[in-house]
Amino acid sequence: MSEDDDLRFKSDEPRIHPSADLRNARLGRYTEIRERVSFRDSSLGDYSYLERGGEVIYSTIGKFCSIAANVRINALAHPVERVTTHKISYRPNEFFRYKKLDSAFREGRIARPVTIANDVWIGHGVVVLPGVSIGNGAVVGAAAVVTRDVAPYEIVAGVPAKKLRDRFAPEIAARLEALAWWDWPPERLFEAVDDMRDLSIEHFLAKYEG
Repeated sequence: MSEDDDLRFKSDEPRIHPSADLRNARLGRYTEIRERVSFRDSSLGDYSYLERGGEVIYSTIGKFCSIAANVRINALAHPVERVTTHKISYRPNEFFRYKKLDSAFREGRIARPVTIANDVWIGHGVVVLPGVSIGNGAVVGAAAVVTRDVAPYEIVAGVPAKKLRDRFAPEIAARLEALAWWDWPPERLFEAVDDMRDLSIEHFLAKYEG
């Protein structure tokens, strides 16, 4: 790449607000984490961002995901089958000496990660429950509670979240997934970004397929 080419691209280092709380975070290029986000034991793919006040744990988030404010991904499930749902039964060490953390309960949470694919838009105040997968290109409406998997290019909303419609016809969605533009290098994205704005889906696919 020539020196002139380098000027096309800004720094690809993650941008992290000072008030964010990160632990065991794996961040891709051009990622952004805004004010008061808690991001733990999770990964965030290239170009994806989380707006203020979000909480993410035990999750894998793909590339080009747009996650609005106050979203909770992999929300804690309390043990409803026990005498109490309170954390005293699985974190007694917070209250008493000589009592240990319930490691089996924690391992159960880790065993139910959330997986979010690429180009997913999650609206304001959404809650995604443990074990859910959200496919490429999906949209989750504001304030939804996602209790089960969301298919690629599906639009869902509500409590619990239910399908409203597909973004595109199935054959178009399949072609977009095959194109996998989210894996393109920055050089190709730079050339294609105007077409993303100006061309119809059909014309964009026709131009870039193959």
